[in-house]
Amino acid sequence: MTTKIDFIYLSEQDMIRAGVTDMPACVDTMEEMFGLLYQGDYRMAGPNNDSHGAMITFPENSPFPHMPKPTADRRMMAMPAYLGGNFRTSGCKWYGSNIANREKGLPRSILMFTLNDADSGAPLAYMSANLLSAYRTGAIPGVGARHLARKDSKVIGLLGPGVMGKTTVAAFMAACPLVDTIKIKGRGQRSLDSFIAWVKETYPRITTIKVVDSLEEVVRDSDLVTYCSTGEVGDPSKYPLVRREWVKPGAFLAMPAPCSICEGMEQDDIRKVVDNTGLYQAWFEELPKPAHNYVPLVGVRYMDMIAEGKLQAEQVEDIGKIIAGDAPGRLNDEEIILMSVGGMPVEDLAWGTVVYRKAVELGIGVKLNLWDTPVLS
Repeated sequence: MTTKIDFIYLSEQDMIRAGVTDMPACVDTMEEMFGLLYQGDYRMAGPNNDSHGAMITFPENSPFPHMPKPTADRRMMAMPAYLGGNFRTSGCKWYGSNIANREKGLPRSILMFTLNDADSGAPLAYMSANLLSAYRTGAIPGVGARHLARKDSKVIGLLGPGVMGKTTVAAFMAACPLVDTIKIKGRGQRSLDSFIAWVKETYPRITTIKVVDSLEEVVRDSDLVTYCSTGEVGDPSKYPLVRREWVKPGAFLAMPAPCSICEGMEQDDIRKVVDNTGLYQAWFEELPKPAHNYVPLVGVRYMDMIAEGKLQAEQVEDIGKIIAGDAPGRLNDEEIILMSVGGMPVEDLAWGTVVYRKAVELGIGVKLNLWDTPVLS
């Protein structure tokens, strides 16, 4: 027995050396995590243990001149979780975000993750989490594609060639080895050029990269579709739209960002999948209605549809149940499957635990001392 507590600090470069950008391994880890979610061997915040996190909100008008304004993508949030199985860790991601960061040459979001021993609560690591978060987010569409995309998928349609777009494409590439074409729509030439250079360097098997000008061109004739753009939240009519007539029979759509769907996409023959049903139920309970006005993910639209009587709750399928084999994967080559990706702290925890253990194995990181003996005990 000892009272001494040491932990390690992992910078972004430390995280890279410890394997945070290993997308195939991340997809495998997320698949394992989903199995534990389905079994119930996890906890997140909130009364139903499925909350996304606790977010600070700021008023439009404050008597305090230095209080932050509620600008686009302004988020300050704590996202705690516990995960069992082979992980048996707890932790919390701190999420700070402001779209104005880009004017300073900074990422929109600046993230840190604290990994803790699940029994004592003692810190194991304090780690840079931008790449951790980006790769775990991108990996989820890859898990979905592994189970729900057509095996002969060749064409990716992408809206938003930023960080999330890159990691989602990386996960699609890990899950679908025949992909050889990417269509992309972006806002600015710089992000398009960066994405194209990244694809050419990372995936030489991609033979065709096409920049398109409309959402219809992104979706039409694509086997795998993802919207990864950010924007203002509040009016679903301004979220990027998917129309039924654009969608190729057999397409798999994975949406980790704002998305609206037309009435045709709301019909019963479009399979509707989410990464964790409880997450969307928690959002729906926490938010004013319609909830899609406040959280722009298509899975939240599913919850509004259930409340409106347009959808039965059992028609929203959970990817964990599909992975476990208790629900079918793709039924035929023609069905269209639309998956919502919400992002959960258990994902950060799972991938953070794997990366931490690799860092310890390789001796990566800066060891820090919390105390030898606590002053108060």
